[in-house]
Amino acid sequence: MAELSTPTSSCCSPEAQATCCEPSDKQACCSTSAAGGSCGCAADRSAQATLEPDIRETVRGRYAAAARAIAESQSTSCGCGPVSTVDSQGSPVFGSTLYDASATEGATAAAVQASLGCGVPTAVADLKEGETVLDLGSGAGADVLISASRVGPTGKAIGLDMTDEMLALARQNARLAGAENVEFVKGHIEEIPLEDESVDVVISNCVINLSGDKPRVIKEVARVLKPGGRFAVSDVIADPEMDEATRRDLAQWTGCIAGALTRQEFEQALTDAGLADIEIGETHRVHEQAASAIIRASKAVAA
Repeated sequence: MAELSTPTSSCCSPEAQATCCEPSDKQACCSTSAAGGSCGCAADRSAQATLEPDIRETVRGRYAAAARAIAESQSTSCGCGPVSTVDSQGSPVFGSTLYDASATEGATAAAVQASLGCGVPTAVADLKEGETVLDLGSGAGADVLISASRVGPTGKAIGLDMTDEMLALARQNARLAGAENVEFVKGHIEEIPLEDESVDVVISNCVINLSGDKPRVIKEVARVLKPGGRFAVSDVIADPEMDEATRRDLAQWTGCIAGALTRQEFEQALTDAGLADIEIGETHRVHEQAASAIIRASKAVAA
């Protein structure tokens, strides 16, 4: 999803939070951060594990605010609202401008305009009549509605999101579109509330990078995919040389940058989950140390 506008920490600076080892240490961490102190964490304690609870709640809060702004017809594309769809130079790198008008059949104009993604996964998912599609972090529902149109009345498109406000917006867009083969489900992408081997295709638009446990997300994807099922997502890929200051910055994490996997890490996570035929292709830069990419893979058919 699009970059979140400068979220404030609930306690202390992101740099200070990244040095706290345990929740019980956070108060001490906060009290020393102003003077440049730290909690003295063990060297093997990862910033990702420390920040994970704050990541989920910060993401939830910011995208709930974005959904409310969209519902109230407030602009989210100028960089002045709850989210920003432009980079530091003001160029659009997220959102509806990435969609070709000819590729949005089935979605309402409002749903497409509300997109906060970094690509168009439906353009490469090769959706077929009768298939079941799952969209991770479905937001206002544009990609779900596009998918529903392509799989037809014998198929189904499911949107998964953790934000009540986004789910309400998506369901409203589905009603306006007259889509009957769609379903929007509340849940977390690390714990997909669907049965094993129940979907043909998993798509996502710039959401996996926001998770605090991306390997777990990809394992869940492999679990719910049918044999022969496909994975086709747009996401952010970090440059291998991304500096540690950026990696530890909670604002950059929730802005789709700091938490992003490198190409090698994404490939390894897909391989570890048992997915194959992996393709990763950069589409455009979204940050000086990261790019949007299309990532595709498939689940092997049992012998």
